[in-house]
Amino acid sequence: MTRLTISPVTRIEGHAQVRIDLDEKGEVSSAHFNVVELRGFEKFLVGAAIEEAPRITPRICGICPTSHHVAAARATDQIFGAQPPQTGRMLRELLMAGQFIHSHALHFFMLAAPDFLLGDAAPEERNVIGLAKRSPEIAKKAIEVRKLGQRITEAVGGKPIHPSNAIPGGMSRPLTADQQQTLLQSAKAGLVIAEEGWEIAKGMMDNFDTSFGAVETAFMGMSENGTHAISGGEVQIVGKDGKSLGSFTGKDYLHHVREYSEDWSYLKFCRLASGEHYRVGPLARLNIAERMGTPKADAALAEYRKVFGRFSQAALAYNAARYIEFLSACERTVELLEDAGITGTDVRTPVSGVVERRGVGIIEAPRGTLIHDYSVDENGIIERCNLIVATCQNNYAMDRGVEDVARKVIKNGELTEEASNRIETVIRAYDPCISCATHAIGRMPMRIEVCRPDGRGDKKVMIREVN
Repeated sequence: MTRLTISPVTRIEGHAQVRIDLDEKGEVSSAHFNVVELRGFEKFLVGAAIEEAPRITPRICGICPTSHHVAAARATDQIFGAQPPQTGRMLRELLMAGQFIHSHALHFFMLAAPDFLLGDAAPEERNVIGLAKRSPEIAKKAIEVRKLGQRITEAVGGKPIHPSNAIPGGMSRPLTADQQQTLLQSAKAGLVIAEEGWEIAKGMMDNFDTSFGAVETAFMGMSENGTHAISGGEVQIVGKDGKSLGSFTGKDYLHHVREYSEDWSYLKFCRLASGEHYRVGPLARLNIAERMGTPKADAALAEYRKVFGRFSQAALAYNAARYIEFLSACERTVELLEDAGITGTDVRTPVSGVVERRGVGIIEAPRGTLIHDYSVDENGIIERCNLIVATCQNNYAMDRGVEDVARKVIKNGELTEEASNRIETVIRAYDPCISCATHAIGRMPMRIEVCRPDGRGDKKVMIREVN
């Protein structure tokens, strides 16, 4: 047996590799998406006060900290029995819209676009630097609109990278009128850029190979009365044929989702309780939603569906779906900032103590459905933590997509640079965040201990021992 390795996989958040095994004829016998990072947040959160979870979990990732921040905050709302008032909910939605703008702009323009706009470029130029050289206006606009997402995070979340203002019962402080006007001006400029960029996305969309990285799965994502939603709705599940398989909220996720591990990766996998695999993220959400809920994004959705249909299994369709969500987030940001209620001062419901011993916060992160599940003791100290992130839920599809492409592009046992990039392209379609996905404990090959001060002396936490 001969093994080929692509390491590292480029233009993704975090570190991963692809392992391809060839038979004696030089043909692909198997190929896997392989992750070897471990960060272990699920274990070292145990022993912390639950109100610290919204401050600790943003450190899981520097790309999507807001998603973890808000998901954890929603879980603490339940534990303390304090649902945020209207203004607090609006601010959290604005914070999440900023996250979608920042993350989707980063992926579309800087990580995915070079594959489609610079496909003929040498590897050392097929990146954001090469894009800036060939299309400087596109690169400048991408940086500017991404900056909008960071400005929202800083103003609403308190910090530009790891927000801290979402707390049990709402937000720790309101948005000032000056902040509102500054952000609104930037948001309107960002929306113009997003509208212009849709023409680029449409041009890319026409060249997508719908059989590329072929895999058929069910899909899962949130919607509210048929409208695309990133918080507040029910999580919907549809089968491979697009027909509903049910829905859930909160603690009921355990009736629908199962986690498991494989021996080739530390990254967990997910499937439905029925055993069927599923995907989450932009494609899943557009497969589920009837409408986006904002006019420009709805118009873009109609054009998208002329190409991919009402329901699509195409991996590369994720890139176009992601752009439509980016456009919608820009529109929704303007709507929220034009609402006078956004500067209201009633941003938090007071809390007095633990009401429920368990809280489950579910939101839609840019990469897909995010679940934070905490159990606490009577004093609010975390006893158990389970985090299910999008990249784990898309792990099966990435893994099978890698093998599909590898079988198509590797000939006579030769892995060319072009073939390598084609294999990486299917991974990039899912915009995996390895930093988020390796927070949990999947399959471990060794004894690992975490030492940390827990307020009562140093404590050793055994993570996993596998002989």
